[in-house]
Amino acid sequence: MTDPYEALLKHAYTNITEKSGDEGRFIVPEARVFVEGKTTVIENFSEIVSVLRREPDGVLKYLCGELGTAGKIDSSRAVFNGKFDKQQIGGIIGKYIEDYVICSECGKPDTRLVKEGRTITLKCDACGGHRPIRKRKAKTENISEQVEEGMEMEVDIQFLSKRGDGVAKIGKYTLYVTGTKPGQRVKVRITRVAGMIVFTEKMV
Repeated sequence: MTDPYEALLKHAYTNITEKSGDEGRFIVPEARVFVEGKTTVIENFSEIVSVLRREPDGVLKYLCGELGTAGKIDSSRAVFNGKFDKQQIGGIIGKYIEDYVICSECGKPDTRLVKEGRTITLKCDACGGHRPIRKRKAKTENISEQVEEGMEMEVDIQFLSKRGDGVAKIGKYTLYVTGTKPGQRVKVRITRVAGMIVFTEKMV
């Protein structure tokens, strides 16, 4: 089965290999990702955001939100707390491109973000199309404020813990699910709650 992140990234890259306004090819560099101690680094972050023509702080904020961690810009690099793999980060960049760069009308990347009141609109200079940016919402974010052992729910695995367990962030809770990987949506049963840390077992 194709990894959903990988499929989404390929789909986004297919859309953006159109001619841009300057008649050149719009090709986003592949993220050069490596783990450095307890952090993950995108070595060519500035190169990527330059091609996307987006503000680095905005792209960083999006990545941090999707990864569920903190990060910072260090010269031409982006550094995130925690360990993440190249495939996961590449998939998130693909989602950003699809949501914040590609015109849904003509499929071209000749767009810009315009803030109108509280709404951010994606406007296309190639075809004149425009659409509001709708932030993605996790289907599981309406979880009850109190979780209890024995509860069952569906969660979206966002990244891997240092031990290799899948991690889902829901509200103030961090759920650990053994035997899962980023991009999966699985049904789990809560086995133990320790403050904001929740241990679960994956259900078949």
